[in-house]
Amino acid sequence: MTKQELSDLLGITRPTLNKWEKEKPELVRLINQGFALDESIEATRKHLEELEAIKAKANNGKFKLK
Repeated sequence: MTKQELSDLLGITRPTLNKWEKEKPELVRLINQGFALDESIEATRKHLEELEAIKAKANNGKFKLK
């Protein structure tokens, strides 16, 4: 994610983000980690939904699982 994309997501200007990076680098790091975790959680949720759909089809006799 670029600095501009991050500042847009946070609803702040890029100069404000630059100031945060200088004055509060841990805050910016935590924000970035939070966005990364949200994306990971969303991807995991999608995979679980796909697995549940496969399981439902298997229970309907459409697949034979060993």
